[in-house]
Amino acid sequence: MVEFLGYFLFVIASGYYLITNLQWYSYKLQRVVLHHTKPMWNIIYFIIPFIVFVVIAKIFGLGVIVSLVYIGVLYLWFKGLDKPLVWTGRVKRFFVLLVLFAILLWFVAKCTFVLAPFILAFIVSLVVEKVLFLGFKAKAKAKIENSKNMKIVGITASYGKTSIKNFLNHILEGSFRTYATPRSVNTLGGIIKDINDDLPDNTEVYIVEMGARVKGDIAEIATFVNPQYVVVGKIGPAHIEYFKTIENIVNTKLEILKSANLKIAWLHDSTKVSPSEKLHIFGSNISNVTATLDGTSFDLDGERYEVPILGEFHAINLAGAIDVALALGVDKETIKKRLKTLKATPHRLQRIDAGGKIILDDSFNGNIDGMLGSFDLASTYNGRKVVITPGLVEVDEELNVQVAKRANEVFDLVIVSGNLNWDIFKKYIDESKLLRMEQKSQMQDMLIEHTKAGDLILFANDAPSFV
Repeated sequence: MVEFLGYFLFVIASGYYLITNLQWYSYKLQRVVLHHTKPMWNIIYFIIPFIVFVVIAKIFGLGVIVSLVYIGVLYLWFKGLDKPLVWTGRVKRFFVLLVLFAILLWFVAKCTFVLAPFILAFIVSLVVEKVLFLGFKAKAKAKIENSKNMKIVGITASYGKTSIKNFLNHILEGSFRTYATPRSVNTLGGIIKDINDDLPDNTEVYIVEMGARVKGDIAEIATFVNPQYVVVGKIGPAHIEYFKTIENIVNTKLEILKSANLKIAWLHDSTKVSPSEKLHIFGSNISNVTATLDGTSFDLDGERYEVPILGEFHAINLAGAIDVALALGVDKETIKKRLKTLKATPHRLQRIDAGGKIILDDSFNGNIDGMLGSFDLASTYNGRKVVITPGLVEVDEELNVQVAKRANEVFDLVIVSGNLNWDIFKKYIDESKLLRMEQKSQMQDMLIEHTKAGDLILFANDAPSFV
């Protein structure tokens, strides 16, 4: 029984580590194994403990001790995470299967291989989730098809799709009963769950954000919700690690045009698509952009718009939202009035004044254009400027070189969080203005020690601890 206890504890502990990583990477085992941004974690927290357990449990019969030590190590690892495991229905079902297979394999099949329960639980879990998913999908499809008068707007982009969605929702909600996918819900599974759980039956305009990591992701969503109106915002090298080329990114984003109900699409000129009766190109029709720490203004097709949000790059996102609103019958004066009350999307160049300091929270903005735009905005401040950033994630090294060089020009103090891009920043930023923050738990102490009243502090991107 002692041997079983050691085996069982190790199965559950290793299963906890593995399912946590799978949840981070959308339950794609290949991404956990081949694309983990901290591959040493898999070695330290899984491979080495597995080898130690197998050797010591079999030779010395001390599996319980190894398992207890392993649980202690994982506890310390867990305490340092800012994105711990979320106990969703899928995770709970996985652990039920894991426990069931651990018991059956030990007592019935007499199998003591500690990875066997996880392998079986993972495979069966995939089958169970697929069956459940098909049921949820059919239910959501029926709900969409029964809402015959509901207008659907699909939004995608490399950068700014959440902002376009939020801006459009704000403009329209004074004229329509609107509903937009919440937060950054932009996968087919997330959208299906949101439709089933939260989409009101009386919605007049449903705004759907669509994201992608691989070819076919956008097509899958677009052909499911079939939007009549579509916006494709700025295209750039976001997730270039997965798409390999800009051309692949463009082609994937343009899958949104496969909607069976498409009436009009507004495509940013970075898509390099030629205009047609249904396809309208925007971007070059934006001019005279003025961005300050108090707001942004710009001309769109000769009309002046002003918004109390920060960032020159938002002119592109606002242009897409304005175009849709006009097509839906909202007049320009109403749009301008609604824009006056627009609030920044949380954590996307959100200004906070506290303790005599100006804080620009751009922690959810992880693209090159947005980051350089936030640096440009910070450069307009006359006082001392501080940036806290991990750099960019899932991009070519060349882009982080651009970030580091520009940070060196603009900021008096650069605090680099994490290790991902430390070597690049160390190479391109003056040593006298560079600090390293190993753990986010150090942030408060570092801010107290190294910043003061009158400083501008920019939080540029906030990669989770597993990055």
